[in-house]
Parts: sequence; C-alpha cells; structure tokens
Amino acid sequence: MGDPAVNQTTTFPSVNDQLKSVEQRIREQAGDEQHPDLRSALEHLLAAGGKRIRPTLGLLVGNMLGAPEDKLITLGASVELLHTATLVHDDLIDGALLRRGMPTLNARWSPAATVLTGDFLFARAAKLAAETDYLPLMKLFSETLATIVNGELTQMFSAHGVIDRDNYYNRIYAKTASLFEMSALAASMVGTEDELIRDSMKTFGYEVGMAFQIVDDILDFTGDQSTVGKPIGSDLLNGLVTLPAIYFAEANRYDEDVLSLPEGGWKETARVQRLVDAIRQSDAIVQAMDEARNAVRRALAALEVAPASPEKDALEDLAKYIVDRKV
Repeated sequence: MGDPAVNQTTTFPSVNDQLKSVEQRIREQAGDEQHPDLRSALEHLLAAGGKRIRPTLGLLVGNMLGAPEDKLITLGASVELLHTATLVHDDLIDGALLRRGMPTLNARWSPAATVLTGDFLFARAAKLAAETDYLPLMKLFSETLATIVNGELTQMFSAHGVIDRDNYYNRIYAKTASLFEMSALAASMVGTEDELIRDSMKTFGYEVGMAFQIVDDILDFTGDQSTVGKPIGSDLLNGLVTLPAIYFAEANRYDEDVLSLPEGGWKETARVQRLVDAIRQSDAIVQAMDEARNAVRRALAALEVAPASPEKDALEDLAKYIVDRKV
C-alpha cells in the first residue's frame, strides 16, 4: 500500500536535510548512462510524492544510535527504491491506473516496460544496499524482498474471499511490515553491536508497520476517495478481506453477504457495497483501530531500551502518528 502524498518536512524536521540527500541518491540511480525512458519513469515515480516514512524511520533509528550518516542515507535510498519497485509491480498486477492521484506507470507504459522498470529499481535498490559493505545487510535485503514477493503470490492465489486472521496478518507483514522492520533493523545494524537494541528496533519496526497497514485498511472503509486515492472499499472489491471486514464477519457469521465472500460474493458490486456500508456502521472500525493502537503500544514498549535522545522522542511521535493520521 502506498502513502498518500504529504509534506514530510512538517512532520519530522530533524531529518529533512537527510531526506533530501536520500532523494538525491535515488535520482542518481537513473544516471545519464541509462535509457532516457528509465530516467523519465523514475522522475515520474518520485513526483508522485509520499511520506518517505520508511527512510524517515531508518534515519531516526540510525541517528539515535550514532550510525554513520552516509550509510543511513544509502540505506534510506535503498529501502525507498525497493518500496517503489514493489508499488510499480503491484499497480501492474492490480491494474491500478492511479496512485496518489497521479497516473501509474502501467497507465502510461506497456506491461513489459512496466515490469522491466520495476526490475531495474529492484536492481538499483540491491546495489545501494551492497554499498554499505556489510554482508548481513545484503542478506536482510534479499530475505525481505523474498518475503514481499511470496506475500504477493499468496495474495494472488490464496487470499480472495478468505476470512482468516492468520492469512491477513501474514499478508500485511509481507506487504508492509517487513519493510518497516527492515528499515529499523538495518539502521540499528550499522549503528550498534548491541543485540538487545537491534532486536528491539526490529520489533519497533514490525509493530509500527503492522499498525500502519491496519490503519490503511481502516481508511479503505472510512476515508474520502479523493484523499485515499482509490474507491472506498476497493480491497473488498478485489476480494481482499481486511481487518475491519474480519471483525464484522466474526460478529455476523450468518450474514448472507459474509457467507458469500468465500464463494466469490466479492465479485458482486452491489453485495460488496452493502457490506461496506454495514462495516462502516458497525463496531468493526473501532475494534480494528484498537488493534492498531495496541500494536503501537507494543512498539513503544520495545523502544524503551533505546537511549534517551531527541530521535527517540521523534520515534515515539512517529509511532503515534501512524494511528492518528487521517489520510
């Protein structure tokens, strides 16, 4: 799931200059030696904006632990390029024509060109990760990419109409939380040898990432289409039963529309619209948000072992922001 465009400079000003350096490192990946259409594609993708929340997370963790700035900037660019590459392929798989209110790459290019562009971004993300000259980071990068791809395959073949918490949690870990986890863990790996701190930062990234996706899934039901950037209830229309729908289904096991989902009822627009309306009017939204807030509480508990610093305070704010955002 992508991030709606927002001005990150108003949120975490302590990393503004470093984020600009991350952006520059990303732009450098499509240098003059590359095909001009690749440079154009990268400029288009960067113009779509986004919170850059993953590199922000890594920068804050790394700064807190005294990691070398050049490595943090390289890592931030690597993580954001990996994220962007997954979005390029996701949009093609989903047939999405808009992201953050702008045409997707596949709305402008052929499927073959879109796939190759995503492949190029994956390769450049891996190159940046390798520039840290730290083999464990390369292993972490490759494992995270494998997790993301496996999750996408699971979503394609084993998720449509499935009302199951484990299926849901595994999907959102692969789709979103794995990259948050990687961002926080990678930054701690170049900042400290303390395994307790590293494990705690990994947990922090995981819990924040899970909360982030749960809130995204809530906004799919409660947000405004113009700000969320996609039709309300679009996940359910695509056969993906997210946490609000799971809560509703558990409380309404014999509802005809709920019973229809595993049998393909999600393909019927009128049925899905009834479900969306019912979910919006039920306790399911509040219950799902409570679960996101619980994840944030676990993230904050993991952060307690970190040294006191302005960056630690900012990480607390970042975790709280995850569940307070409106778009």
